[in-house]
This record gives sequence, C-alpha cells and structure tokens, in this order.
Amino acid sequence: MDRLVNKVAIVTGAASGMGKAIAELYAQEGAKVVVSDLNLEGAESVVAAIKAAGGEAIAVKTNVANGAELQQMYDETIVAYKQVDIVVNNAGIMDGMEPVDEIEDERWDLIMAINTTAVMKSMRIASKLFLAQGHGVIVNTISAGGLHGARAGAAYTASKHAVVGLTKNTAYMYADKNIRCNGIAPGGVNTNIGSSMKNISQIGMKRQQTGQATMPRVGEPQEIAQLALFLASDEASFVTGQVIEADAGWGAY
Repeated sequence: MDRLVNKVAIVTGAASGMGKAIAELYAQEGAKVVVSDLNLEGAESVVAAIKAAGGEAIAVKTNVANGAELQQMYDETIVAYKQVDIVVNNAGIMDGMEPVDEIEDERWDLIMAINTTAVMKSMRIASKLFLAQGHGVIVNTISAGGLHGARAGAAYTASKHAVVGLTKNTAYMYADKNIRCNGIAPGGVNTNIGSSMKNISQIGMKRQQTGQATMPRVGEPQEIAQLALFLASDEASFVTGQVIEADAGWGAY
C-alpha cells in the first residue's frame, strides 16, 4: 500500500470512470493526487472520498482543450504540493461512430482538441518540469481504438492513433533522462464515456457492431487502474514506450 509514497500525481478526467478509479488507487498507494476534471462537483466528490479513506487530494476544474486551464492545473499542483511526479492524461470524449464521409469539421476539431492536442500540451508542460527535476512518469489513456481500425468512428480512431505515436516518440526522446512514458489501451470498459456520443451514425454503428460479438467481456475501471498503478510505480522502471492493451483478449482476435 505504499508504492507511490511521496509522489504527486495529476489525473485528468478523474471525476468518474477510469480516471476516478486511478485517482483513488493512487491515493491508497500513498500519492498526493490532483483530481482534475471539467466537472468540478464530481472531482470534489472524489477528493472527499479519498480524504475520508485517509488519503490526500485536491480538486481542480480543468477544460483540457483550453491551454490556459491546463497550465493552471499544473500551477495549482505546484502551489499545493511543490512538485509533479506522475501525470495521467485520461480525459477524453467519443465520436458518434461516423465514417470519414460523415465527419463534420466541428466534431473533428473538438475530438482532436480533447483527445490529441490536449494530451500533447499536457505532456509538453510535464516534460519541462520533469527535465528540470530529473525524473517523471507519463501514462496516457489511449483506447483499443488507438491500435485498431474498428473500435469507433474515424475521428476518435485517428485521435487515439496519434497519441500512440506521441507516446512512443516521447518515450524515446527522454529515455536517457529518467522520464518514462507509456500508454494504456482499454477495450470495452464500464464507464460513462458513451454519454459524450452525440448524433450517432447509424451506418457507422452498424459496421462497428460486426466485431462486438468478439469482445470476451466488459472490464471495470478498477482493472484499468491496476495497470495504471504498475506503470506509474518504480516496479515499471524498465518499461517505457509501450502501449498495453487491456481488453480481456479482444484485440487478439
């Protein structure tokens, strides 16, 4: 229960789902956790639960698509805890399963802003802090959609594939600087991300469903959190540049 003692961790999209589970588990393992989310009330609820269990955490309202708010998230972390050791870029939204001929510019731009550009900007801030202090860990929640072509629509798939490349490039660039960067690619997990799906494409959904029957089962957020804990801990000191698929074997088909 002490794998993250004396560590400070930022977790975005932490008011619910996988982010919530990761934040709570990190706190149980001794980390001081910054629970970041656009939903401040939800983030504060997670913080209250962490504190009730004896952990330490603060809530920060963050729209990750806003660069100034991302910087403020890091600034508030430094003010509160003086350092940042671990960053979990977990915030994200789904598309509406649209194939490329149905994508509208507004939807494409929003998904890329949240799922890809925000991750890059967060990593840019984190890497500068990590280089100055001589260590750091980044864990990106990517999705099986970042490794396969038939887990979502074209926009979401493209956004997550981009983060796979960003994760690997960052890992290699800083491999000699005591900075690690890995990704988690969950399959179907019991979260509320589906609530971000708007104007679902019937054609796209029908095509996606042809592979749904091959999914062995739906996972739980706590199962993803266990992998995020390993990747953030010193137990994974020799692991960087990896995108680990956690999907009960769905991707093996």
